Amino acid sequence: MQESEIEHLKSDIKKIAIVGPESTGKSTMSAWLAEHYGTIWVPEYARGYCEKLTAPPTWQDEINMFYGQVALEQELIPMAGNGILICDTTFITVKIWSDHIFGNSPKEVTDALPLHKYDLYLLLDIDMPWQDDPLRDFPNLREHFMDIWHRELEALNANYVVISGTGQRRYDRAVEAIDKCFFA
Repeated sequence: MQESEIEHLKSDIKKIAIVGPESTGKSTMSAWLAEHYGTIWVPEYARGYCEKLTAPPTWQDEINMFYGQVALEQELIPMAGNGILICDTTFITVKIWSDHIFGNSPKEVTDALPLHKYDLYLLLDIDMPWQDDPLRDFPNLREHFMDIWHRELEALNANYVVISGTGQRRYDRAVEAIDKCFFA
């Protein structure tokens, strides 16, 4: 496929970002929605990256995760079915973590944020029970990070919907939001 064909294909793909604080079911939701809509989902690059680290992430690690997430998404766009690509988080996460841990964000990330758009963000609410995981760090800061997610999405003037509830109800609300945005 030539570059011009890929660019045209990218413009026709509706990108849906599944975002939110730790332990809100982003990966599970992404996989479920991809199956529901007959498409592919982009996994969170940072998870695999951090699993290989032997020390806490550095500033350079955050930059690497940014580039890795963008590259993975670009790699999978041509495989998106039915004109939809589901993204398990975005590199906004790099900004949020960098701001929290280092006090600011890599310039690469802040420069790219307004340019790398998604058609719809589903912000998963913190109304699910916390699930322990070696890569999760802040069980007592879920409300704090939920507020940050709202601020970050509003700063981007993003089209987003908060998805709350548990079990099938949570999935049904996500489908309703997507259908309303793209198929109504």
